[in-house]
Order: sequence, then structure tokens, then C-alpha cells
Amino acid sequence: MAEAHRYPAGCIFSSLSLIKGKKITVMGLGLNGGGEAATRFFLKHGAYVTVTDMKSRAALAQTVDALERDKTVDKSRLTYHLGGHIISDFACADCVIKNPGVKYEGNEYLAAAKAIETDMSVFLALSRAPIIAVTGSKGKSSTVSAIHYALQTAGRTSFLGGNITVSPLSFLEKTDASTPVVLELSSWQLADLRGRKLLKPKIALITKIVPDHLNWYDSMDSYIADKRLIYADQDKSDFAIFDADPDDEKTPSPEQHNSWGDFFASESKATVLRYSAHGLPKNTCGAWQEIDAEGTILGRALLPGATMPLTLLKKLLVPGSHMRANALNAALVMALSGTPPAHVARILGQWQGIAHRLQYFHTWKNGTATFDFYNDSCSTVPESTIAAVQSFEKPVILIAGGTDKGLLQNALAATLAERHVRALYLLAGSATDKLISLLEKEHVPFNGPYDSITVLLASLREHECHAHGHAGNGSHSYDSATEYAPHERNAQNTAVIFSPGATSFGMFANEFERGEQFMELVKNMFSDCQLFDGNL
Repeated sequence: MAEAHRYPAGCIFSSLSLIKGKKITVMGLGLNGGGEAATRFFLKHGAYVTVTDMKSRAALAQTVDALERDKTVDKSRLTYHLGGHIISDFACADCVIKNPGVKYEGNEYLAAAKAIETDMSVFLALSRAPIIAVTGSKGKSSTVSAIHYALQTAGRTSFLGGNITVSPLSFLEKTDASTPVVLELSSWQLADLRGRKLLKPKIALITKIVPDHLNWYDSMDSYIADKRLIYADQDKSDFAIFDADPDDEKTPSPEQHNSWGDFFASESKATVLRYSAHGLPKNTCGAWQEIDAEGTILGRALLPGATMPLTLLKKLLVPGSHMRANALNAALVMALSGTPPAHVARILGQWQGIAHRLQYFHTWKNGTATFDFYNDSCSTVPESTIAAVQSFEKPVILIAGGTDKGLLQNALAATLAERHVRALYLLAGSATDKLISLLEKEHVPFNGPYDSITVLLASLREHECHAHGHAGNGSHSYDSATEYAPHERNAQNTAVIFSPGATSFGMFANEFERGEQFMELVKNMFSDCQLFDGNL
């Protein structure tokens, strides 16, 4: 494993006043808000800002137009160099604000920079807010959103940012020592904090670990090394929350430990708590699930210093065991933050989940049958798709596939072989190619792969209309690998889940655009049983 880059301790900006007059290069304007927020922030505080991105101005029009239309932005100190980088923009800048999605290693532009910061390092250096930080492979966004929702519902002023597409620079000046900030941190964002000693969360949480981003990292150990940074500078006055269950099957684990959670717990200097879908060893602090005499799944917890467990979670509105696990972790964070257990259970019992994470958004009535559509576009690893499929007792139509991240598709193929989904539709992509070879070996039928989400949905819609005896008036033909049994044709309720289990590169700008486009198309195409003719 190559040694990871380590940054100097601290941040070159120890106060806002030091920004004025500085030459700042923002590396990566992007479409997700981070580059735009950094540009606005440094212009506001008197810097001269050069924005550079490998993408063209046309590709970044949405962000550029937002900046250009905003009369509060001082564009006299703003320069764009889009469609490529210029080495002098980096060598001559007082500081480069780096996009987390850019590798430091081997990058000639970053090597030329006098100083490198990120929006996260600047925020952590300048804000006094207590930090609740969450990382992991699965469930990060749902967990931070549940925590933020619960804090606000409990009457706290809190802020949510990080990998969830909200730059913390956008709310830095609204924070103080009494405003908790919930941060979703990707492994890349954590890597950009290595050596800086700026991240010391009051509560750090690592959600379920599975292989991810192995097209970026040379090994699972490299990926985990970045995750470990979330608790590296904590001490006994802080809390760290780790998984207590065995790792998913075939997930590499560290030697001499049963799981990654055990490994994290063994080296953390914080006060450690564990979470489990089942139970915890006696006298182990943390949260777990258990079933009461009436069959209700409860979230229970034993807090540090307590002798008796508390009930933190009861009924939930969001479906799925994985969402219950995320909500229970949010409940544990709330309890550690001082919210009474009864309030925690009531608040999270009202939580409705978040966009693009198993998000219910549309129902289609087709004769006597009903189809409920769920957008799970932020599913970018196979394990998330497995969890989505397993969240429903009713029949499932699954839409999956996309671009490979260097991840194995075996577990997803095995799940689809063991649990017959009512129909499987696949989007084209390199991850899909790997999955198809496994599905064929397991004799799992599928439709596609489709080069367009529009064509995929048109095929699905036409097949359902024919299956339920509604031929429609359109002329679009279909070719489906799925022939329903009579009881399936007459199913009264079906969940249609868009859970790709892969990235969106090539077909969509990102998973958020992918989800928005999917929802818009569904609402247009699934309003009645007249077949879609290809023209929106």
C-alpha cells in the first residue's frame, strides 16, 4: 500500500480577516454545490478567485449561470479558466481549494501549489461548532439526515453538510459553540484532512463497511485507512460508534479481528459504543434491535454510565431493515446529545426519509393492480441494492445497473437468484456487464440492458399494460425476458425500485440528476395505461 499524502497541521486561514486580498484558485467548480459555495465564500471575504475545471463552460452552465445572475457576487474579482487547467493558476495562487474528487498523488497541478485546503478544512479551522461526523459505506446520507431532522425537531439549531452536497462554507458564519453541525464525510474528504488535526468530532459514527471505490483505491486497506481518520484525533471525552455485527459475507476484514467494527473499536481513543441488528454483549454500551411481546421491533440502548437499557425507537414510516438501522444510529446520537429517550422515539417515528434513498414518490393504477415507485438512485454499491430489494414483502420490480466502481457483483447476483424479483430491468454500463455474466450463470431472467432510462421505462410500462390486459394505443413494441405467472399478473400491489447499485457516469451527470430524471419520467409516463410513444 503506497503511503498516503499527509498535509501540514492546521489551516493557512486561522481567521476570516486573513482571506482578504489573497489569490485563491478553486479547483473544480462542478454541479453539486461545493465549488460554487467555495467561490462565493472567498469572493465575499475579499479574495481574488480563479475557478478552474476540466469540464467546459457549457457542461458547467448551471453553476456558472447561477454565479453570473447573482448580483451579490463581486464578479470583478472572479476569473474562469474552464475546459482545462493552467499550471500558473496553481503555482501563483496563495491557496488552492481542492475538490475531494481529485487525487493528490501524481497531480502536477496540485504539486505546484503553495498551499492546499478544502472547503472542509477551512470550515473546521474557522467554526467553533460541535461536530457530529458520519462516514461508512452504506447509509451515511440517511443517517446524517435523520440526525439533522431529529435535532431540528427537538428544537435545536443545527446544520447539515459535507458529502450530502451542501458545502459547510455555505453556513459557516451562522455557526457557534451552541449549534451542532452534522457532517457526512466521504473517504475522499477524510483523506484531505490527513495530518491537519482539524477534525475532532464530539460524536463520530462509522456505518456499515463494505467494499467501495476500489476503482480509486489500490486495496480495501487503503479505503479503510481514510475511514479511520474520522476518529483519529478524538479522546475519551468524545464518543465513537461502530458496528458490532459480523461483516457482510465475503467482505475482507482485518487480521485478528472479527469485523471492521471490532478493529475500529480496538484502536479508538474515544468512549466507544457499538450498534447491532440483534443484540450486544452484556454491559456493552450502544444500541440494538429486539422484538417485544407484540411483535414490534424496538430500538434499545445502553448509554455510558447507565445500568438499565432504554427504548429509543419504535415504529417507523420508512421501509426496510437497513433504514431502521440508520434511524437507530440517529437515535443513539440523539440520546448521547441529551435528548430524552421518549422524545427520540417520537421524533424519529415521524421521519420520512430523504430524497434518492428509497424515496417513495409515485403510484400508478393499472387496472386492478397498483405500482408504488421508489427512487433509490443514491444506491451506488451492490449491497445497497440488496438492502432495497429486501426491504419489501410485496412483489418487486427492480431497475438496476450502471458504471463499475471495481466492485464484485456476486452478492447481488446471488440475492436475485435466491429471491425471485417479479421483473429485473438493467441500464447499460460496465457494472451491468459484470452482473449479466453472473445472472446468466444463475439463470436469472432480465430485461435489457437499455442505453436509455426512457426506453427502459417505456418497455416496463408496455409490458405491464399487456400483462394486465391493457393493450393501450401506442405502437411501441417490447421484448421482455419476464413472463409472469397468473398470480403475479394479478398482484394487487408491486414496488418498482430504481436502485442502480452502481455509479451514473456516462449516462447521467451524477446520482442526483439520475434520480431526478427517473422521477420526472415516471410521473410523465405512468399516469394511465396509454402506451408511451417516445415523445415527452
